[in-house]
Amino acid sequence: MIIDTHCHLHDPVFADIRETLSTLAAAVSVPKAIWACAGLHPEWTQLGGFDLEQVEAQIRARHSRLVALGEVGLPWYSLQDAPDAASRMVDGKARLERLLALASRYDLPVVLHAPHGAAVMALDALRRRRIERAVFHWHKAPAEVTRRIVEAGYFVSVTPDLVYQERDREMVESVPLGSLLVESDGPWRYGREFEGIESGPWFASRVAEEVAKIKQVPVDEVMFRLSSNACQLFDLVWV
Repeated sequence: MIIDTHCHLHDPVFADIRETLSTLAAAVSVPKAIWACAGLHPEWTQLGGFDLEQVEAQIRARHSRLVALGEVGLPWYSLQDAPDAASRMVDGKARLERLLALASRYDLPVVLHAPHGAAVMALDALRRRRIERAVFHWHKAPAEVTRRIVEAGYFVSVTPDLVYQERDREMVESVPLGSLLVESDGPWRYGREFEGIESGPWFASRVAEEVAKIKQVPVDEVMFRLSSNACQLFDLVWV
């Protein structure tokens, strides 16, 4: 089995969930399940009618049905060339602190958006709040920061970018298998062999195959380990 640990099924592309599950069933013959997370994406400058208070209220009301708080984190890409980048980051840090307080209160793991220079700030925030379970989704950060994340007991995840991005391949080579997860980040589109193919959970097995190739470990063993990691992070029981 393999678990896609990050897919935006709320996106309009996945409006027909039954069709999405049918596509997944045609790609892999394993038990199917969907587990929900809730959060507020840190790069969103237009919240589409939602504000932080509403999101907090939803999490408080439905925390028992969630397996994680996410996607949350710190802005990075939206700060590029923004004249108010410094104040946006201050706001982003304050928003993350409030959301991490909920994760701590309800013992929810955290799915983090904290690429590049935001990673070390997010790591510090997790440790201040004593959050024990977290994953740095589609992780991109200097090797020393990655080492600190792994030593703190957190996971890092990789996407289909792993197939053709040397940066991702070097990270997977250096990170223990017990600290890795795989994801599609669907409906995000990828290049190379994925060009023109709809993105979704069916990509997770291909990412796992590439992890196995880099680690020089049998694919079945890698898929089992990656899914076990996901079950550990999200406290899942899947038989």
